[in-house]
Amino acid sequence: MSQDWNELTKLTRGRQVIIERVRMVETNIAIEGDFLLPQLAQLSSDDQAFVSAFVVCHGSIKQMEKFFGVSYPTIKNRLNRIGEQLSFVEMDTTEEKISRSEILNRLNRGELDVNEAIKQLEKGKINE
Repeated sequence: MSQDWNELTKLTRGRQVIIERVRMVETNIAIEGDFLLPQLAQLSSDDQAFVSAFVVCHGSIKQMEKFFGVSYPTIKNRLNRIGEQLSFVEMDTTEEKISRSEILNRLNRGELDVNEAIKQLEKGKINE
């Protein structure tokens, strides 16, 4: 089945697609209407492969660097670009407060980029 999605992705070349009929294989029940593809399926085939590799690497940017032969910033930039296309993931804005030192530690470990660290510091969610 994943091969079919890949072919569909190549065929549509990033243009919006509306599915008009869906049939469940096991029950042979069909539903008709206007359905958009899931957002992951709307990504380019290269971005879908990148996301798949990221999942297989358990989110390890170091493994992604080795796999693709590119630098940390290149991986982060691509993740950010792909993330901007995926609006269905909603973040919980009621996160607990963290200390300045924890933000700096996360920045040092590469878990945050400078802009994200600044945003967290400016949000006022700091536990002194």
